[in-house]
Amino acid sequence: MYKLLIRPLLFLFDPEKVHYFTFSLIRFLNKIGFSAIFKSLYEVNDARLEREVFGLKFKNPVGLAAGFDKDAKLYQELSNLGFGFIEIGTLTPKGQEGNPKKRLFRLKEDSAIINRMGFNNGGVLEAVERLKKNNGVLIGGNIGKNKLTPNEEAVKDYEICFEALFPHVDYFVVNVSSPNTPNLRELQDKKPLTELLQTLQNMNLARPVASSGVEMPKPILLKIAPDLTNEQLLDIIEIVNETKIAGVIATNTTISREGLQSENKSEMGGLSGKPLTKRSTEVIRFLSEKSNKSFPIIGVGGIHTAEDAIEKLEAGASLIQLYTGFIYEGPALIKSINKKILENS
Repeated sequence: MYKLLIRPLLFLFDPEKVHYFTFSLIRFLNKIGFSAIFKSLYEVNDARLEREVFGLKFKNPVGLAAGFDKDAKLYQELSNLGFGFIEIGTLTPKGQEGNPKKRLFRLKEDSAIINRMGFNNGGVLEAVERLKKNNGVLIGGNIGKNKLTPNEEAVKDYEICFEALFPHVDYFVVNVSSPNTPNLRELQDKKPLTELLQTLQNMNLARPVASSGVEMPKPILLKIAPDLTNEQLLDIIEIVNETKIAGVIATNTTISREGLQSENKSEMGGLSGKPLTKRSTEVIRFLSEKSNKSFPIIGVGGIHTAEDAIEKLEAGASLIQLYTGFIYEGPALIKSINKKILENS
């Protein structure tokens, strides 16, 4: 139904406007009692789908990637569609408008999206207020720096977001790989990246134990670009092992435009969707093999079918995330992936 009726209608309109319209529609439908219907349509409940990764228990390995629910406005409703976890963000200390519109583009012929949103969000404190109402959804907090913060002061921005979100998320993701914030990817260089991750890990390990005795350090993951060379990926493995963070998310969007057919393929920004399928899987496999599986990997990038998801898992991913595939294929993709995992178990 989604691909035959709903998607063709939604794709007639501006992508960013459709995004906010869809948010409003999902929220409205859940308010009038559709949450149970969504769950019955898309949830797959089976103990064989459960995963324990970096100390957390996931009811299934299919999550929603950051960028869809930036401000933690819809995580509860989105979880009704069958996701095992929801990643919010990217959040920055101060709210910011992001880059000028138009900044989101569909590449229909390539089953892809180009975005240059630029970390548009209402600021970390607004998201915290919404997260206080969480009713059992496993949440990842994706954090970044404000556009106007120079790289030499970027660590402070990540510290602010980390401190504010700590009581309200289950794991953290350090985003230094978006191509849409000027000079952000320079933070992927070995020295600044090690400093950033070590600073956050030191904060993490120094957290006081809560009176209940349950407040523990939380998993910190690094989200990397698919455009890194093998030498840079080897540096990532070294940094992860040195700082002892929990793992890696592979991968973010790409700046490559190789093999694209769509008219608007030259738009600036990060490319996601089917053109990223192969490269993201290559990065996952490389990290897994070269690290001797020494840390978990969340695989994301170009997952449009259950088979795409299985490839990521077989390449070494412990969990996977959807974004563009969710937009193109609809929530039935979540169910089909979980069913395929059960078939292969």
